[in-house]
Amino acid sequence: RPAGVPSPAPGHRYLTVEQQAAQVVNRLAFGPRPGEINAVASAGVDRWIERQLHPESIADSAADAALAKLPVWNASVQTLVQLNPPQDIFVNSLRQERGIATGAQFTQTREDSVTLKTINDRTNVLYGQIIAGRVIRAQVSERQLLEVMTDFWENHFSVFVGKMPTRFTMLEYDRDVIRPRALGKFRDLLGAVAHSPAMLYYLDNWQSVADTSHLTLPEWGQQQRTGRAPQNRKRPGLNENYGRELLELHTLGVDGGYTQQDVIAVARALTGWTVQAPRQGGGFFFRADVHDAEPKVVLGHTLAAGRGIEDGEEVLDILARHPSTAHFIATKLARRFVSDTPGAALVERAAAEFTRTDGDIRAVVRTIVTSPEFFSRAAYRAKVKTPFELVVSARRILGAQPDTSPRSAQRMAQLQQQLWGKLTPNGWPETGDQWINAGSLLDRINFGVQMGTGRGLPGATVEQWPGWNELAKAPLEKQVDGVIERVLGGDASHETRAILLAGQNPILAQGHDPGAVVMTRRPTVPPPPTLRDLLGLALGSPEFQRR
Repeated sequence: RPAGVPSPAPGHRYLTVEQQAAQVVNRLAFGPRPGEINAVASAGVDRWIERQLHPESIADSAADAALAKLPVWNASVQTLVQLNPPQDIFVNSLRQERGIATGAQFTQTREDSVTLKTINDRTNVLYGQIIAGRVIRAQVSERQLLEVMTDFWENHFSVFVGKMPTRFTMLEYDRDVIRPRALGKFRDLLGAVAHSPAMLYYLDNWQSVADTSHLTLPEWGQQQRTGRAPQNRKRPGLNENYGRELLELHTLGVDGGYTQQDVIAVARALTGWTVQAPRQGGGFFFRADVHDAEPKVVLGHTLAAGRGIEDGEEVLDILARHPSTAHFIATKLARRFVSDTPGAALVERAAAEFTRTDGDIRAVVRTIVTSPEFFSRAAYRAKVKTPFELVVSARRILGAQPDTSPRSAQRMAQLQQQLWGKLTPNGWPETGDQWINAGSLLDRINFGVQMGTGRGLPGATVEQWPGWNELAKAPLEKQVDGVIERVLGGDASHETRAILLAGQNPILAQGHDPGAVVMTRRPTVPPPPTLRDLLGLALGSPEFQRR
């Protein structure tokens, strides 16, 4: 067992050194690159884990070089929006230039339409660079655990790109909000998300103001001075969306012990947390003039009257340090790294570490990924890959070149996981049973077959796979053994081996519609499978669907 890992709990059996290496590379990274499992086993699994827990110490020249080809990653949101304004902002600027009053008829000239199309096309290209950068980092970064944790938190604090002030907001959310804090203190991450235009806009808090039954900060001050409350206080009122999801999805969990009154009190505490000129790339702004300044009670804590932004900050403090938050976050991290149904003992140890370290994410992850449960036989290859993990791991095992186009991200969307495309705030599924069904299994097998034919993803041809030259002219059985060893980590069922030897797509073999798969009908006596066939079938195999 790895150094520092406690003795196995009853019922747990440890893995071989090579399997331990495969486990950490498949769970703490987006799958192995060619030869990486052996390299990790030789260098030491525990040493590799500790190094990954400190990404700031890892040089990342390959990712930096690839991202340098995507200039959007070095631009500010404000600059991007200024150069590529949304249509409504562009039209309003034309109105102002031409002295046309708001509400008056405005007719676009042919030149206006051409300019708008140019801006729209350029915006599409730039957004394509944003999603391409996300995939590139996951594929080529040496800081693999940081990428895994960034993916985890962006799903935990899920937002929908279709409800953003601009599509460039996603760049800021990934690059400036989530990624720098993915292995830091949970309170810092929670606060950054709470101040982010992405979350405030998505869950409508940017429009949430004190309702007419409560005094704003200026009104409260006036009442204190004069003894009289102001009249005619018409306002849109409170929006509870963010307050509810902050409790249910981001911190305490649905069974975390809060009530509807707590939801209302949290929403009141966050009134005035808004975004300045969101459609123009503006950032967080606190509006004291619409903040509810009356006393509030959140989870038994009284927030004094007459305060401003301090109300919301104290709420974040309370939630970040609540025992239910420790348990909820520990459960989700254990589910991500160990099992769809993590054991109670592991969750309790991780939650205790969360509490002991004041929400140190790095320490909690270390507790989980050095645990007996993580290195148990039961956990080995027990997690189903999401489409994001499947596509990136296929690129990594083939040694593919970075894809600076959006096509890899688009392939994920075809496999039912669009980047930042989850409409609801609960994020993408965390368990395998919600990813695998008859239709998705067919799509995944097709994906593998397409990769074998070279029509899968840009820069990911099978000829560049490091084992190609050695195996291309080898006998069939040696090719099958080589593909199982190098692509599937040496673990393949008898059924998978038989499918590879026969070169037969399992969907066709089971009598499904041949037209539904990307594969030509074979003659009655099929020729032996090629190495292309073997690689495609391996990438579509049940073993490759798991991590």
